[in-house]
Amino acid sequence: MGNLRSAEKALEHVGAEAERTHDHARIHSADGLVLPGDGAFPRAMERIRALGLDRVLAERLAAGSPVLGICVGMQVLFEGSTELGGAQGLGLLRGTVGRLEAPGLKLPHIGWSAVSWRRPSTLVEGLGDPCAFYHVHSYAPTGVDEADVVGVAEHGAPFVSVVEREGLWGVQFHPEKSATDGLALLRNFAGICAARALPAPA
Repeated sequence: MGNLRSAEKALEHVGAEAERTHDHARIHSADGLVLPGDGAFPRAMERIRALGLDRVLAERLAAGSPVLGICVGMQVLFEGSTELGGAQGLGLLRGTVGRLEAPGLKLPHIGWSAVSWRRPSTLVEGLGDPCAFYHVHSYAPTGVDEADVVGVAEHGAPFVSVVEREGLWGVQFHPEKSATDGLALLRNFAGICAARALPAPA
């Protein structure tokens, strides 16, 4: 939902062959998957389930295909959200998406925020520490397994901004709107996909 074309253009800019599709056969033939999203968590999950993308995402992950969730596309990777009365997520990562704790600050949080790295990740290889990315959100995941946390930013209080677990990545910000460093992150993801697509050595 929302930012599909801008994400597609950014991936093309870094040399990836990107295609917007919900066709299951096309998804199964891809070297990697990007799940972008703007808007509300419950509506995003309605669309994902209506298109059967919950099943195909699980199948591709099980087969070793890299997956990157962007903004709401990251949030739906978790168990659920409290937004608009609550909704169940994909449950691929532990945690619940809740409203940002930002007393005295405006929500949604819109603008550049520095992300500090908690552990190394191929997704953010070569980026500075901290590194600023463009965020647009009022909600963020809570109760996340520490082992899954790659990067943390702050808006009133710290929040998880980058996660990774076994071929699954998520970023709360918009890399396609984050200038050179955002493109570098997408280039890293394209490289991960290309490496996974190579045949195993004989």
